[in-house]
Amino acid sequence: MMPYSLLNTADNGMFFNWSYGDGSRNNSYLPIDMQFNAGHQLQIVVYSVLMVISAVGNITVLTLLIKRRLKAHSRIDMMLTHLAIADLLVTFLMMPLEIAWAYTVRWMAGDIMCRLMAFFRTFGLYLSSFVLVCISIDRYYAVLQPLKLSKRRGKIIITIAWILAFMCSTPQVFIFHVEPHPDVVWYVQCVTYNSFRNEHHHIVYNILVMMFMYALPLLTIICSYASIYMEIFRHSRMPNSEGFRRSSIDVLGRAKRRTLKMTITIVLVFVICWTPYYVMCIWYWLDHQSALSVDQRVQKGLFLFACTNSCMNPIVYGIYNIKLRKKRKSCECLALNSNIVKLRTGDHNFK
Repeated sequence: MMPYSLLNTADNGMFFNWSYGDGSRNNSYLPIDMQFNAGHQLQIVVYSVLMVISAVGNITVLTLLIKRRLKAHSRIDMMLTHLAIADLLVTFLMMPLEIAWAYTVRWMAGDIMCRLMAFFRTFGLYLSSFVLVCISIDRYYAVLQPLKLSKRRGKIIITIAWILAFMCSTPQVFIFHVEPHPDVVWYVQCVTYNSFRNEHHHIVYNILVMMFMYALPLLTIICSYASIYMEIFRHSRMPNSEGFRRSSIDVLGRAKRRTLKMTITIVLVFVICWTPYYVMCIWYWLDHQSALSVDQRVQKGLFLFACTNSCMNPIVYGIYNIKLRKKRKSCECLALNSNIVKLRTGDHNFK
């Protein structure tokens, strides 16, 4: 079984690795990967925990962002709102599907639902990647070309992200379908079997998926943030420039600096969560036989770890905003204490 490719093969099995059966409905004749086993139990437990954490975290963040946007419009808040929406799509569409599928093992919802859920299974993941690209591009313009920033530009790139996510997910509708096992005819599965002329075409499609969902977004993000820090470093070493006599830390305003750190942390979490999974994918494509020798629990664990990305974004957002609130309260307390001291000493010339 090839569980590495989230996008083209269900973790529940590919036909080319299914063992031959005798056509009986007795589960004892089925290989272990076609029966409910300990791996499926682990999936159900982990996905259930992830779904609860992600739902609570992303709904909380989404509520806070909407409240903030009602008070003051901000491009970064708007983009973080769409990131939370993308994570909620993963939470309420992909995760319940994985839980139900692990429980039933075989597909029991029909061909239309197979194609529809294959689409939504990837849509949120694509959207999350593309929104991260939008955030990095927005930070690039905010720091390097602030005069070119506009609310309209932010809305345009977010709209493009949604359109691209839709386009990239659409092939899933045509690739996935319900197919009976060639020998155990009553055992049906939602798979990509017979959708490609040969295995090479299948691998090419998988590579394209990895490029659009991971590699190209990551390359764009790295280029954007590298340009930002190179520009900050360059200006910090120009003592004759009136606008940049301060250290590199002070080149940006406090709010921009905090937002930059937060968005970089979100990107780092994305890289940490998804890189092991895609390394496993590449290994499989390069050396199929040796990759199959990896323990099935490790293979499943890599994708489960990748799915934690939807839970981590609200945690990162929460950590940075809690820090900001603590700093504000600390500043307010200092200002209040200063005013009290001035009152006691008879200095009334303060605001």
